[in-house]
Amino acid sequence: MRDKLLTSHSSVRTPSCRGQLGVVMFSLPRSNYTLDTPIQQKEYKSMKNTNRNKKKLSSEQREELLRALKARFEKNMNRHKGLEWAKVEAKLDPDSSWEKLWSLNEMERTGGEPDVVGYDKKTGEYTFYDCSAESPKDRRSVCYDREALESRKEHKPENNAIDMASAMGIELLTEEQYRALQKLGDFDTKTSSWVKTPSEIRELGGAVFCDRRYDHVFSYHNGAESYYAARGFRGSLRI
Repeated sequence: MRDKLLTSHSSVRTPSCRGQLGVVMFSLPRSNYTLDTPIQQKEYKSMKNTNRNKKKLSSEQREELLRALKARFEKNMNRHKGLEWAKVEAKLDPDSSWEKLWSLNEMERTGGEPDVVGYDKKTGEYTFYDCSAESPKDRRSVCYDREALESRKEHKPENNAIDMASAMGIELLTEEQYRALQKLGDFDTKTSSWVKTPSEIRELGGAVFCDRRYDHVFSYHNGAESYYAARGFRGSLRI
């Protein structure tokens, strides 16, 4: 009986039926998806287009978003002195910045009221923060991250701040950024917001949140698994 040789990347030696060592070759699963055929390439392109379409605003959604951003920008010039809306709007191109526009819309949709708070002359990027008076209403009652969520044995919240921010394409404000925001107005006078927590604190089970009370900005700690109806998170986005 002749041993069959199969194309492969690895092999093992096993006794053959004649009592001699035979070589049985087999294929291992590939770790990376490769586009070997035109059909696979077409399917992959279709999948990418589908994902893009899910995150691409319609022209009506884009116009509605731009109207809201422009009105907020012009009403709060103290947040971006010396900057012009026309130049900001030029960055919000529907072809090159479609994903950023989608993220901005998610910030708006969840109650964040994003606004321009800075401009980087080196990179030419504008920075948006959530500037709602209170912590964004549709991002509250969440614990800090997935590890914290999974650690709860009961009464789990529906989501966590880190995963929500990632899905939206934004970053949680750091404590430093949060304090910079508070110099532009009075925020979180009735609520509080999770902020990006240093790893040395998170490794010990804690997480940091901030608020404004008594005309001062405070930072506190809680177990990362905690969640409250009056606590959400604020994010940043660079465009």
